[in-house]
Amino acid sequence: NIMRITENEVKHVAHLARLHLGQDELSKMTVQLDTILSYVAKLEELDTSEVEPTTHAFAITNAFRDDEVRPSLKRQKALANAPEENGEAFIVPRVI
Repeated sequence: NIMRITENEVKHVAHLARLHLGQDELSKMTVQLDTILSYVAKLEELDTSEVEPTTHAFAITNAFRDDEVRPSLKRQKALANAPEENGEAFIVPRVI
């Protein structure tokens, strides 16, 4: 069984993703990613030359319901379980 990914490559990808992996996690992740890449390699063996490319698994033209005016949730009910609110809206920490 040829390894398609090395621990160093997994370390590099983990670093890019800002993940800190211990040695056990690194070993486990290397095996798991290698298994995934093996499946992908197996799929590459299929002849897809006559398969038309698609963007979705099913040919659905519009899966959305009609846009109809319906009663909405009352403001007080929507705010009832909020950790913090001002009677009109949720209060959230400033991001900027």
